[in-house]
Amino acid sequence: MQFEVTEIDGEKALIIRRGDETFTIGATCTHYGGPLEEGLVVGDTIRCPWHHACFDLRTGEALRAPALAPIKVFGRPGFSPAAGLKPGLPVQSVAIVGAGAAGTACADMLRRRGYAGAIVMYGTEAPVDRPNLSKEYLAGHAPEEWLPLPLPADVELQMQRVTALDAKARTLTLDDGSTRAFDAILLATGADPVRLPIAGAESPRVHFLRTAADSRTLVALAEKGKRACIIGAGFIGLEVAASLRAREVDVDVYAPEEIPLARIMGDDVGRFVQTLHEEHGVRFHLGKPVKSIDDIAADFVVIGGGVRPNTSLAEAAGLKVDNGIIVDEHMETSAPGIYAAGDAARFPDRFSGRAIRVEHWVVAETQGQTAARNILGAREPHANPPFFWSAHYDVTIAYVGNAAGWDRAEVHGSLDERRALVAYRMGGRIAAIATIGMDKECLLAEAAMEKGDHEELERLIVSLDR
Repeated sequence: MQFEVTEIDGEKALIIRRGDETFTIGATCTHYGGPLEEGLVVGDTIRCPWHHACFDLRTGEALRAPALAPIKVFGRPGFSPAAGLKPGLPVQSVAIVGAGAAGTACADMLRRRGYAGAIVMYGTEAPVDRPNLSKEYLAGHAPEEWLPLPLPADVELQMQRVTALDAKARTLTLDDGSTRAFDAILLATGADPVRLPIAGAESPRVHFLRTAADSRTLVALAEKGKRACIIGAGFIGLEVAASLRAREVDVDVYAPEEIPLARIMGDDVGRFVQTLHEEHGVRFHLGKPVKSIDDIAADFVVIGGGVRPNTSLAEAAGLKVDNGIIVDEHMETSAPGIYAAGDAARFPDRFSGRAIRVEHWVVAETQGQTAARNILGAREPHANPPFFWSAHYDVTIAYVGNAAGWDRAEVHGSLDERRALVAYRMGGRIAAIATIGMDKECLLAEAAMEKGDHEELERLIVSLDR
């Protein structure tokens, strides 16, 4: 297979030659502008090396989030949502409870798949690009106009809270007391920040980061306050620390664990990330939990203590709930016609064979897309391995799979040289991999997981050690 980057009518294009076939497509991912020439072709798709968006080589359609817009296809008809119109669709009205990643991606896919009926989305905030809230926007590297996520045509966005669900009748009750029935409902209720039991946690100095309003508040605080404290050394806490350092705010991080991220990423990656932050001036106070906000010398405090799935609506409606709303491989809950996706959903992971819940942006979007296709009768299983990325200064960690409870972490390559793959094993088998500076290898691992091919995954690891 040959790749050639060229220019056509002033646009950057990528020519891919495979056997007797030639594909000429736009060379840039429509998500954050990743270079597709550094990506991976799998079947008739090309995957972006940065955040694993997936496009159809023949039509340009964005088949898988985080990209929602198609790439250009030269010399062929490009993707058009109208081309997918089908008569006799099984539903005429769809409600989406939650205006986040899963809900927005679901609405987008419904329209792309030819659904022309009513879509009503209920939320307390208009859809935004949430990864930006702790990364580029908070750091001052992304403008305000990057935040909103565009909704597809004719989606009715209602800034209302849903107070009750009648799962059998598929009826929603709203905070004004009104009710409305739908043919299908997606619960994309997300998760809420954990309120840590710390004395003084209700102080005006204490803030959380979950919404665009939260991020704007932190930006304003960073402009006038020059010292911040982060409680929690997880991904969000450390991303906030990096973004505040970009704004020249002094940052102290407090956490009860001895090594940041060690439980999820292992000691080696945890120490690497800690050193990276220390090189940028972050001060760590580890192994001693904060007992009182009054003990902290800072202009403002950000608590990053994790989140809990928002399952109260589903639980009150009698749906099966166990650390998330239980769904099957089609993202359908225990009640027919009611679906769930995103942070609140607990789903069967095909590669690991376990029921898991994942709190990451791309996972929420791809689940919303799966739910949309199945609302329209496709009966397609959700087959995408979980993927996320975390940015710290000029280092990005990419992670694919799910290895909660891993028993061995193997580092291949060099973390210090910022080119490494970490394999996380459970019972001898690789359950997940994390990469730094190895985008192509991360894509190859993801493709092997999609196929359920453990041997191919092992061959990839062996090839790194040669």
